[in-house]
Amino acid sequence: MILVTAVEARERLDRILVGHFPEHSRSEIQRWIDAGAVTVDGVVATSRTKVRAGTRIEATPLPPATTEAKPEAIPLTILFEDEHLLVVDKPAGLVVHPAPGHASGTLVNAFLHHVGGEPSEDDEAVDPARPGIVHRLDKDTSGVMVIAKTPRAREALMVRFAAHDLERAYLAIAIGEHPERATYDTLHGRHPRDRKRFTSKVTTGRRAVTHVERVEPLPGATLVRCRLETGRTHQIRVHLAEHGYPLLGDPVYGGRPRDPQLRAVGDALGRQALHAALLGFPHPVSGTPLRFEAPIPDDFATALAALRVG
Repeated sequence: MILVTAVEARERLDRILVGHFPEHSRSEIQRWIDAGAVTVDGVVATSRTKVRAGTRIEATPLPPATTEAKPEAIPLTILFEDEHLLVVDKPAGLVVHPAPGHASGTLVNAFLHHVGGEPSEDDEAVDPARPGIVHRLDKDTSGVMVIAKTPRAREALMVRFAAHDLERAYLAIAIGEHPERATYDTLHGRHPRDRKRFTSKVTTGRRAVTHVERVEPLPGATLVRCRLETGRTHQIRVHLAEHGYPLLGDPVYGGRPRDPQLRAVGDALGRQALHAALLGFPHPVSGTPLRFEAPIPDDFATALAALRVG
């Protein structure tokens, strides 16, 4: 339930909801409104519904809109597989699921090919919208991802991800001399002017917590390990950039470094220097503890080596 503040009362209903559901686009939230999944003071809302300070909004997020993803023979680096789970090391450059501008060539297409394009023995495991997807990595972030092969596993994993009840660690190259340890605990929401970006400089939003540890000092930069307590969209990228340590190669939150060596290494990398190195959780069916690590990919290793030489 959302209790509208005096500041929010100046906004349209869909904009208010975007502030409270930053992982969802405005068009997706508009679909909730059109489907009658949003109420204002107990009455089903429309796009023209006005809100006032003190108004109570309740929203029931809908499943993602169906897409017709097709199986594609895209290679996967598999770290683990059983009848319920597939754990992969996602390469940088691979989009997780079909979206505008990326109708094919995604991890979902690769997953459908891997499972033969057919549901598992639990029949409805392969959802045509985003089959098996329970969390995401940015297109240009590499590393460990888990995909559910059965409805039972998917439901259990979604609950665990929503509760942030798992172990996640990332390696990143941050520009600047990062402290030995830091915890960034902020609000998190869409940028008020650029809807493709997120920011911690909001008055309303969801809590985001990142614990950062220095792994290795580098000339003009720092190799850091980031442990997520929450998992918001672009969380690490936003936290490090807005605290003065943008990721090397990040075109959205970082910009080009002044230092020529850093600039050259970032250009050669061609993406943000972020890698999901560790994912740990109990098996969603058996309860057996699982822990998966993915080594840094070649492009990340090359960037590190170039900085160490400098």
